[in-house]
Amino acid sequence: MAKWGMVIDLEKCTGCQACSTACQMENNRLPGENYQDVLFYKEGKQPNPTLSWFPRPCMHCEEPSCMHVCPTKATFKTEDGVVLIDWNKCIGCKYCMIACPYGVRFYTDEKPLHEPNIKAVFKGEGDLSWNPPYKGPQQDATHGVGIQPNGVVSKCTFCYHKISKAPKGTPDLDESNPALVEFVPACVRTCAPKARYFGDLDNPKSQVNQLISAKKGVRLLDHTGNKPQVYYLTGSGAAGGAIPSNRSTNKA
Repeated sequence: MAKWGMVIDLEKCTGCQACSTACQMENNRLPGENYQDVLFYKEGKQPNPTLSWFPRPCMHCEEPSCMHVCPTKATFKTEDGVVLIDWNKCIGCKYCMIACPYGVRFYTDEKPLHEPNIKAVFKGEGDLSWNPPYKGPQQDATHGVGIQPNGVVSKCTFCYHKISKAPKGTPDLDESNPALVEFVPACVRTCAPKARYFGDLDNPKSQVNQLISAKKGVRLLDHTGNKPQVYYLTGSGAAGGAIPSNRSTNKA
């Protein structure tokens, strides 16, 4: 069984936010509710500060604090290492949002981040929080995929509706391979500078494993003990090539 993980090369990332847009369309996100955030911040002192950026998906941790605090066991890990939410069990208590050190979860009934309120324009049908005209065919409440119901928490799923259908034993999901392109997460598939890699962290032959080893991949806020399954390659000399301070990982 694979243990899916992601590698993001900060030397290659240009901060274009194609990942944010692709994810928003693939997962029917509201404006401002990005499973794939790109955070912008300034480094250095006036008068010549440097603009930097930092891409931040859900870390799909090995020891997710969000899962440990969930009173209904709605947040869970799959056998292939992905952290998901069962909307049928979620009661919207937001404990997971408090426990997550990365700020990558969203609650459906909060005030919209952008106006006009798109949910009011495209009102939900049944128990769904909204009904966008471009919604995808996937809807799986058990794995938190699709448009969430009212009163529950949502998050990045690593495009579980895609990766869960990948051929068994696949070391890497690479969009350059025509046989695998439909299984690649949307953010990885659309990354123009090819800064994102996705594969099996337990397979020593996978590209993600080799990159982590060769380029000394690091994990964000690793001191929390969550053990993220998203690794960053920092290198040197790139405008976005640095892990920001702890405060830069929090939402504004």
